Amino acid sequence: MSGLIILGIGYLASILLAISLLVNNDLKFRWLNSFGCLSFIIYGLMIHAFPIILTNVILLVINLYYLIKIYRRTEDFDLIEINGSEPLVHKFLEFYKQDIHNYFPDYVHEVAEGNICFMVLRDLVIANIFIATPAPDGTAVIKINYTVPRYRDFKVGKFIFMREKKYLLSKGLRHLWYEQVSNKHHEFFLKTMGFKKMGGEHQTQYVKDL
Repeated sequence: MSGLIILGIGYLASILLAISLLVNNDLKFRWLNSFGCLSFIIYGLMIHAFPIILTNVILLVINLYYLIKIYRRTEDFDLIEINGSEPLVHKFLEFYKQDIHNYFPDYVHEVAEGNICFMVLRDLVIANIFIATPAPDGTAVIKINYTVPRYRDFKVGKFIFMREKKYLLSKGLRHLWYEQVSNKHHEFFLKTMGFKKMGGEHQTQYVKDL
């Protein structure tokens, strides 16, 4: 086999392992690290380097063990209603201010009567804040639906839009609306949750019917 291909696989393995160390999500880390180990195993087989093969087989088995634990793990989710003025809310928004700006660049926190406001706890840890402004026709404009980085594995979204769908309906909501979505990762999340893009290719609005 071409030495260039072998070299490329070695570089790919190194890049995948390096990227895995940069992510702050356990699930993404384990998958990226697993692909990196698998690439190194292939690389080791090509150059007949048994130590490389053995080390990465062990690491791959460890990653697979933790992936199985992650997918089998039963977590406790809770929805806690808030009014938006609580000190904890302000501390949360301030702590994640920069990352929130990446997903909701125009968000300015305001306490308004009638807003749908809650936080999602995941094993008693704050994982998400959700604030939406409802209209009489049952449409709610989502001002912020922010999940902290370590919990971006779609479980919080499924909890809100599927398991707690009855809660949203009990508030008179029939349609959820994002006026502007500019983050590609956020777009992918919304599409996964069943939101539909409105208008043409250059429109940035997303809507979901409950």
